Amino acid sequence: MSVNDGGSDFVTRLNEIAASTEDLLDRLLAAAPMPAERARPKRLIESMRYATLGGGKRFRPFLVVESAALFGVPRERSLMAGAALECVHCYSLVHDDLPAMDNDDLRRGRPTAHKAFDEATAILAGDSLLTFAFDIVSRTETHPDPGIRIALVQALARASGLGGMAGGQMLDLAAEGRFAQTPPRLGLAEVEELQAMKTGALLRFGCLSGAIIGEAFQIADDILDVEGDPETVGKATGKDADAHKATAVAVLGVERAKQKLFGLVADAEATLAPFGTRATMLKAAARFVAERRA
Repeated sequence: MSVNDGGSDFVTRLNEIAASTEDLLDRLLAAAPMPAERARPKRLIESMRYATLGGGKRFRPFLVVESAALFGVPRERSLMAGAALECVHCYSLVHDDLPAMDNDDLRRGRPTAHKAFDEATAILAGDSLLTFAFDIVSRTETHPDPGIRIALVQALARASGLGGMAGGQMLDLAAEGRFAQTPPRLGLAEVEELQAMKTGALLRFGCLSGAIIGEAFQIADDILDVEGDPETVGKATGKDADAHKATAVAVLGVERAKQKLFGLVADAEATLAPFGTRATMLKAAARFVAERRA
């Protein structure tokens, strides 16, 4: 990527968002406990800060902030979601580095968490960073609408867990031959699935979360409530109208709500057009939200 093709602007923006994310994480991971917390044990919070602060490109928060900006989301909200995503990413690094997993001694040019502290502390630091991510996305500072926060929680959980990153790590361990005498021979499709889960799931959340916070997701959900098949959607439909909920469909009608929804997608694609193929994931996230059936 060169200066002439916009690389300089990209790096500047990446660094700017990284600095803002660092500042926010520094505040969120303060030593003082939050309401309903009894205490933040010194060694645990120090290990969490060690694993999270002072390193990394913060590319995942960048995806959140940039995708949310397409929908006019205030920066302070998207940074909260980005910080939550970074906590999940950092937890995964702490656990991946453990002797039972990749057994690495260095991370970002310094001792890994289990080397700087000890294995038990590293495990608890990872556990705490994962749960802390959901603390962050559940806060009103992330979004005042509880429905949006629930959508973020669900999306992040699925990106992080069984069918996402953690599941991908299990596939990766299996591919190494951890559970057989000889490593299995994987085809391209199997490798792509592994990578899409282990690495891609969190990147995808980074793109999708911007649309969720920007409420394009909510418009699509409102339309699904009117037009969706309950068996496909996985829940009862038509409930919004029965409950007289304030939705885009209620205000605009189905067809105008669809126009609004796909207008947001078109705006996103037009904004991303100068980035060419580099914007494929962001475009796909916007389309996914608009065209989903469940």
